[in-house]
Amino acid sequence: MIDFSYADYAWQQVAALLAIDSPAGFTAKAAVWVQEAFGTLGFPAKITQKGGVLIDLGGLDASDTLLLEAHTDTLGGMVSRIKGDGRLQLTKIGGMRAENGEAENVRVYTREGAIYEGTLQLCNASVHVNPDYKTAKRDFDTTEIVLDEDVRSAEEVRKLGIEVGDFVCFEPRTRRTASGYLKSRFLDDKLSVGILLGFAKYLHDNAITLKRRTYVHVTVYEEVGHGGAASVPAGVTEAISVDMGCVGEGLNCTEKQVSICAKDSAGPYSYEVVGKLIAAAKKTGADYAVDVYPFYSSDVDVTLSAGFDLRHGLIGPGVYASHGYERSHIDGVYNTLKLLCGYLDV
Repeated sequence: MIDFSYADYAWQQVAALLAIDSPAGFTAKAAVWVQEAFGTLGFPAKITQKGGVLIDLGGLDASDTLLLEAHTDTLGGMVSRIKGDGRLQLTKIGGMRAENGEAENVRVYTREGAIYEGTLQLCNASVHVNPDYKTAKRDFDTTEIVLDEDVRSAEEVRKLGIEVGDFVCFEPRTRRTASGYLKSRFLDDKLSVGILLGFAKYLHDNAITLKRRTYVHVTVYEEVGHGGAASVPAGVTEAISVDMGCVGEGLNCTEKQVSICAKDSAGPYSYEVVGKLIAAAKKTGADYAVDVYPFYSSDVDVTLSAGFDLRHGLIGPGVYASHGYERSHIDGVYNTLKLLCGYLDV
């Protein structure tokens, strides 16, 4: 049975990866970090043409090859307009929501490599000045980036090197509580990238050769809908997305469990794969829940839509407040590791 220490190791990797800003389209540094992290554990990892990372975990039987998919791209923003008063208007990347990001610190990355800090604020954000502060609609037309620079015109902003098309990255605010809760923006899906690193370290430390040939694809465009559409190795017959498990009203999963998804907004997952995942959870004693996600799609949904002929599944540690300031628990990490070990019979 895999030791709990690998859950702690996984979280250490997650925290390091969360410190690297990587909204979809701006993921090169995160991808290199992922490549090096798997490579250090002895597993060949290459950057794909699309910018993702394909890792070979090895394995004996290539007749029924498994692909595990996770993603390191996150939500974020991009400068869409430099206003006359020196404020910046954003367009969202992925499902980022202005009402959730309001008053969050951000970093603006210029093409020349400079980084400037600022905050996403409601336009006219002072309560003592704006009589409509309470009722004002929050979206990316009514909010703006206030730069922490002495700029009061578009010309002064451009002198800093900031231009339309520059990426705006939100502060993740990563922390682990004494009670084991894991809190950060973008646990979706860097938490599961860390879990796959924990699984790889377990294989490395115990000199385990998998019975089944297995690859990992860490994608970089999941949040904008086409991460899993490419880079499926020859021989893959089954793909499982290791992403976040939904926690919320009407669902069974908690942050301490691993979620097995039976259906999401794209339709049902493979009945065979879901059944085998449930059996693996029971075999290893992993605390799990089976759920239907009403507003969700995954990398493996996209893999099937791209025309690949394979069976598919979706698992992940329970995450509350998805696409916001998210929360999971170290027990959910451990239960996901146990499920992976059971599914791959190690």
